[in-house]
Amino acid sequence: MRASQKVIITCAVTGSIHTPSMSPHLPVTPQEIADAALGAAEAGAAIVHLHARNPQDGRPEQTTEAFMRFLPQIRQSSDVVINLTTGGAPTMSVAERLVPALELKPEVASLNLGSMNFGLYEMLDRYKTFKHDWERPYLEGSEDRVFRNTFKDIANILTSCAQNQTRFELECYDIGHLYTARHFLDRGLVEPPLFIQSVFGLRGGIGAHMAEVIHMHATAERLFGDRYYWSVLGAGSAQMRVAMQAVLLGGNVRVGLEDSLWIGKGRLAESNAQQVRKVRHLIEELGGEIATPDEARKMLALKGADAVNF
Repeated sequence: MRASQKVIITCAVTGSIHTPSMSPHLPVTPQEIADAALGAAEAGAAIVHLHARNPQDGRPEQTTEAFMRFLPQIRQSSDVVINLTTGGAPTMSVAERLVPALELKPEVASLNLGSMNFGLYEMLDRYKTFKHDWERPYLEGSEDRVFRNTFKDIANILTSCAQNQTRFELECYDIGHLYTARHFLDRGLVEPPLFIQSVFGLRGGIGAHMAEVIHMHATAERLFGDRYYWSVLGAGSAQMRVAMQAVLLGGNVRVGLEDSLWIGKGRLAESNAQQVRKVRHLIEELGGEIATPDEARKMLALKGADAVNF
């Protein structure tokens, strides 16, 4: 581990991958999302990565109004860094996905660095009944769905948010996405320190084998050197294993029910905070220290919570 670097824990509390029928613990309503974010912060997350959902049926929702149902409560109750998605859901247009980050001016927003197949349809092998009529078609449709993030789309998001001084969690689902990040660094549309979030184990992206984690890290080191911070998320059962490998390589980690519904084999996580507490314990057992929100702000050169629009 890099002795001088504390570990930033990000918690992605709900996302748009899992549907409400998959776990009774998945936050859906604004109050559930706020409570989940605050619980994760109290447990040790320096950053919370947030999506919004329709409170009646839990489908992904990407409007400013949807986010404003919970953002003020989180900000007023905690100094946690708030990160808003521009990924939304693969079923949404890029213009729709951009609106909340553009209008609300968060310290951090996520940004997907490539168009890709984003396969969720295999979840149908595990889940047979659904509470809401949108869930099955949403999963089935992913077999023939492309998650659009073209070079023009990425540049548009970066330039649109530049005047807001929002920095980005650059989500890299494969090795080529690291080269895309370097491309936009060379163009001057992103500035160091970059916050590279490597994503492992989603169908359509790189796998979650330990060799893939090492390969992603080595490539990022070569492309960015001392101009970036590296973080990882492992999907599903790979969550904690990938996190620990990253910590040993000097990286940071992301957990949360967006990425995995589980806390152990066959055991649903009862909260986002439970996952944060587990990964914090593992980090500290390895001799690491976790970063506070203000330490994360300093590391990532963020503008501060007073400069957001919520």
